[in-house]
Amino acid sequence: ANYEVKEIVTEGDKVVVWNIFSGTHEKEYLGIPATGNKITVSSILIFKIQNGKIIEEREEADMLGAMIQLGMQLVPKKQ
Repeated sequence: ANYEVKEIVTEGDKVVVWNIFSGTHEKEYLGIPATGNKITVSSILIFKIQNGKIIEEREEADMLGAMIQLGMQLVPKKQ
């Protein structure tokens, strides 16, 4: 597995990190048996810093993209 920080931006008490995770799906993940597929997932983390410590963290990741790379299919909901 590889974790690459692409960019870090700071403003006031906030630090924003854009990163890319890549690896091979070798073990069960979220109930999906290992596929052997290579995956790449982008995410953005937002940290709030106070007195030199992280006091809050938020993350948004491209989980739809990850699921598609693991072989899942997006199917419209039946009405």
